[in-house]
Amino acid sequence: MRNSRLLIISSAIVILFVACARKKPPVPVSTEAGKEYTQLKKELLHGWNTWNTYSFLSHVFLPEGLAVNFYLQDKKNKELLKNTFVWGGDKEREVVLPGPHAIDGSYTELSISWRGNAVVVKTASTGDDLVAAIIPSDTSENSGNMIIHPTMLWNRPGEIVREGDLLSAKLGEKVIPVYAVSEAGRIGINDTSYFNISLKKPIYLSTGKQLTVAQISKILSDNCDSLEKKKEKFGTSREAFDAMQTILAWNVIYDPENDRMVTPVSRLWNTGWGGYVLFCWDNYFASYMYSVVSRQHAFANAIEITNEITKKGFVPNFAAAGNIKSRDRSQPPVGSMMVKEIYRAYPEKWFLTELFDKLLVWNRWWPEHRDDHGLLCWGSDPYTMVPNQKTSYEMNNMQAAKFESGLDNSPMYDGVEFDTITHMMKLADVGLTSLYIADCKALSDIALELGKKEIAAELSERAEKYSASLQKLWNNDDGIFLNQNTGNGQISHRISPTNFYPLIAHAASQSQAEAMCSKNFYNHDKFWGEWIMPSIMRSDSGYKDNEYWRGRIWAPMNFLVYLGMNNYDLPSEKKDLSDKSMNLLMNEWLTKHHVHENYNSETGEGDDNQSSNAYYHWGALLGMINMIQNNQVPKPLTPLSKGK
Repeated sequence: MRNSRLLIISSAIVILFVACARKKPPVPVSTEAGKEYTQLKKELLHGWNTWNTYSFLSHVFLPEGLAVNFYLQDKKNKELLKNTFVWGGDKEREVVLPGPHAIDGSYTELSISWRGNAVVVKTASTGDDLVAAIIPSDTSENSGNMIIHPTMLWNRPGEIVREGDLLSAKLGEKVIPVYAVSEAGRIGINDTSYFNISLKKPIYLSTGKQLTVAQISKILSDNCDSLEKKKEKFGTSREAFDAMQTILAWNVIYDPENDRMVTPVSRLWNTGWGGYVLFCWDNYFASYMYSVVSRQHAFANAIEITNEITKKGFVPNFAAAGNIKSRDRSQPPVGSMMVKEIYRAYPEKWFLTELFDKLLVWNRWWPEHRDDHGLLCWGSDPYTMVPNQKTSYEMNNMQAAKFESGLDNSPMYDGVEFDTITHMMKLADVGLTSLYIADCKALSDIALELGKKEIAAELSERAEKYSASLQKLWNNDDGIFLNQNTGNGQISHRISPTNFYPLIAHAASQSQAEAMCSKNFYNHDKFWGEWIMPSIMRSDSGYKDNEYWRGRIWAPMNFLVYLGMNNYDLPSEKKDLSDKSMNLLMNEWLTKHHVHENYNSETGEGDDNQSSNAYYHWGALLGMINMIQNNQVPKPLTPLSKGK
């Protein structure tokens, strides 16, 4: 997946894509969200939070758009560190350790060190006001300054004014003073529109009212305690919940182009895409993780990624600022499954109604565009681009089809040909076919919940059809379902966790499930080991590459295999996968607060490889497994209502 993004990020020109001209069934498009979602957005888009995608240290008040930015200043050359991110193993960059972050922004805390300066920055909101404390580290030289810069974002009306030594934000008739204080008293400004304060001693800030150090400290302490109490209810899954809700909260941003809250995979990714980028299966997984954290965020993220559906009828691989989308391809169809599980946690039918028609159009798109004799293959359709614009973007070729799979460079696809006439790989894919069956079943269950019995029957019929076809790919010798070349009929023995996905579709028998685990899951030459599950079996020639999907461990693979195990009587397998996934997550969470895009299958490290983003939200699926295993989450994949 990352390689496709890097192609575009590295390009100097951002391209606007258009859909093909051939006729397609109309995609349901709402001119405005339903009243329930409109109200939900109004509730979400209010108050102080780290809404600004370009920095972990930019706190913004919505809907006004007033920002209080915190910049470190190097004393030697006066250079400012304006944009702060989590960089992983890059020693030349600032080192940010993201601490607690309430999902509503009521409390945040992080540590940052840069060029000999190290501080802890804590913030809390109380009503419509913000307080903050910048505490220097005793172990750092701290010869620089902290710049506190109030400003207006996104061309919102308002201005920052200086009256004497006081700064205020004038927002129409509303005036919000910004105060800085120390133990010695209030800190004023001279002839600037910002505070420039030495990092030698603690700095405190408040908006609206001038507060003392003691008052600010109490608000910070109270809000921190409130957040910690919420975590305690998760018992033995506390650290799993903490990692998951923390990374989700730090990645919440405001998208001014579409006036919405979204949670992209990583702030670092957003910078190369004009402010935000949403990825299909990544963001459906995030929506599901939110079901343990926040009803509002779970609903909003699922709705927003589904609303990116193209005119051709599929939820795209990616959607970015400027209406940039992958108009040739989709990504693994996990949307209906995740929407169903969110609804299980928050059974509000308006949510299903809001999404159902689009999910159905997407479901019908797959067999029309990716079917080869009853099995599904990854692909990429051609489309007409805007004239006179350049791009390095791939379409209607093998690489683009790999991008649709989400497994950009998986050894499973080495040597496989692409058919430019059918626009598909010449490989019947076990993983795609299985996920599609699961999508049909989940959407059929949703249809029944909405009283759409005829559509439910249509979906169930498709699930049965593809389940029957999938059985043709069972290999008794290997004890697992295997991909098949559609050109020459040869079976591929290159096995990845996607070959376990028939468990998600409930398309395997109990005996087949047991064979899959005994011959493959617990096989040291394939997937078993201290750190699991590698993205290709350990004996594959591509495993040793340790590059992206060539041997590294990916949380969504573990998560999907674990979901599948829940369909069967596999108690030991479930526990082992849960325990090892949790160990992997904790390996860098407890020391660095990193949640990685992928991990080394030999060492369990994430920082060992620059192709693994250090703060990528789907890594927290490793903790979601633990929460399901410990019954902190409703049992997934079961019917919503018996007897319907």
